[in-house]
Amino acid sequence: MILPAPGPAESWGRVVRASSRRLAPQFRDEVARGLAAARDAGVSTLGVGLGRSYGDSGLNSDQAVIDARHLDRLISFDPDAGVLRAEAGASLGALAQVLAPRGFFLPTVPGTRFVTLGGAVANDVHGKNHERAGTFGANVRRIGLRRSDGVVEIAPGDDLFAATIGGLGLTGFIEWVEIGVTRIPSTLIDQETIPFDDLDAFFAIAAESKARFEHTVAWVDCTQGGKSIGRGVFTRGVWAPDGGFAPHTDRALPVPIEAPSFALNPLTLKAFNVAYDAAQRLKAGTARVHYTGHFWPLDSLFGWNKLYGPKGFYQYQCVLPWATGRDGVAEMLRRIARSGEGSFLAVLKTFGDRPSPGMLSFPMPGTTLALDFRNRGAATMKLLAALDDIVREAGGRLYPAKDGRMPAAMFRAGYPALDRFATFVDPAFSSDFWRRITA
Repeated sequence: MILPAPGPAESWGRVVRASSRRLAPQFRDEVARGLAAARDAGVSTLGVGLGRSYGDSGLNSDQAVIDARHLDRLISFDPDAGVLRAEAGASLGALAQVLAPRGFFLPTVPGTRFVTLGGAVANDVHGKNHERAGTFGANVRRIGLRRSDGVVEIAPGDDLFAATIGGLGLTGFIEWVEIGVTRIPSTLIDQETIPFDDLDAFFAIAAESKARFEHTVAWVDCTQGGKSIGRGVFTRGVWAPDGGFAPHTDRALPVPIEAPSFALNPLTLKAFNVAYDAAQRLKAGTARVHYTGHFWPLDSLFGWNKLYGPKGFYQYQCVLPWATGRDGVAEMLRRIARSGEGSFLAVLKTFGDRPSPGMLSFPMPGTTLALDFRNRGAATMKLLAALDDIVREAGGRLYPAKDGRMPAAMFRAGYPALDRFATFVDPAFSSDFWRRITA
């Protein structure tokens, strides 16, 4: 196999751009030939999927990548045991379409269905039900991992398994994944929408929701200060007891054009947050919705990342431990409001106590805040550095899957198992993120 010529690649945030030599194997036995071709060319390799990483963890500039999207076959499904095995290039959306009509669902899903099974493992994704289900990796049973010296099958209890869960694709190429799935009573969600006026009200609703609701999340208006800091809308839900087993369709409205840079400014940001808050408050109450509307609302707009304009945007997601979470989040929202920057979609939720097996897994018990910031160069970097200081002081950490500029010291401070993890990195694999934070 010969490596193709370099071609362009970019992160989902469209800030970080690269040029890589992309291989797209049709069958698993072709992966070994791709690794050999990269070795012969003297370049490293990285497995990639559907490109939803916001920063540089899914890029390998001037090196090789192995695109897993054609390796998307279902290998086996045992409904009695509730166990599914599939190739790592299968998307979570495609797996949901297989499982849902049979009365099953993935144990947890992130905010988009356009994530491969391998990507979900490599980034140890989480969903709205972390309090109950933990991370994606907490439900994985076995992994087929191709390393530069051959294929190994790994399982919970193995050190290499712990390094691969949340390991950002650096321990080898994930060929297949076996995961436990969940039986559901229908494909509908009984959802409740609750407006709240400040941050204390958010924490009160979150605490009250734990016992009765599996899925919880909140949107917050990060342009507000003073007594209204943390104002937003809380959404919680449980699987409906009936309603059939209709899977989702792949219909979506495409974003036809790239938004001009001047359309994103403090005035439009403030107007959007006020209008969105008002619209959500009008929807307050209960409703029965399909799982797509509850889990993946942004997927209804295909290519929504273009709305941030040609310069792209930065995603910033942190987690703060319980002891410092309330005050830390409040200080972050104050800084953002004072900056005039803000975020169109600021998401606030809580993580439970169930640990992940991954050495570099992002979630820990506490509060997580995710924000999008349009790229304004130095001004944006200054704001993000100020947020870093708050997170570091609070004993929190940032999510590598969504990062494109985290300082190496920040990563090391947040992930104490980093040195141990590094011993399991396959020497044939690398990424822009890994080179940046280990330089």
